[in-house]
Amino acid sequence: MFDIKINEGKEVFLIGKLNASCINSLQEGLDSIKSNCTVDLSELTYISSAGLGEFVKSFTRLEKSGNSIKLVNMNNHIKEVFKYCGLDKVFIIE
Repeated sequence: MFDIKINEGKEVFLIGKLNASCINSLQEGLDSIKSNCTVDLSELTYISSAGLGEFVKSFTRLEKSGNSIKLVNMNNHIKEVFKYCGLDKVFIIE
């Protein structure tokens, strides 16, 4: 199960397991973001390569307009996935 919650277009909360079957929900949610945002991953337990790809796509779109995505509260497993893919050097991770 996966859920995405967005507060006032600036703070995004991801909950559950993010795999290819949930990509449309993530895409719709992230596409609604038009400025700097923070994505809270404290309740995300899994992320697939499809989820990573959607983050990269949104990062690229926002960066072109001078904005960014900050990722916060990652658990160690998800942090390792981002490091393994080299995305820890792309995203602001706190």
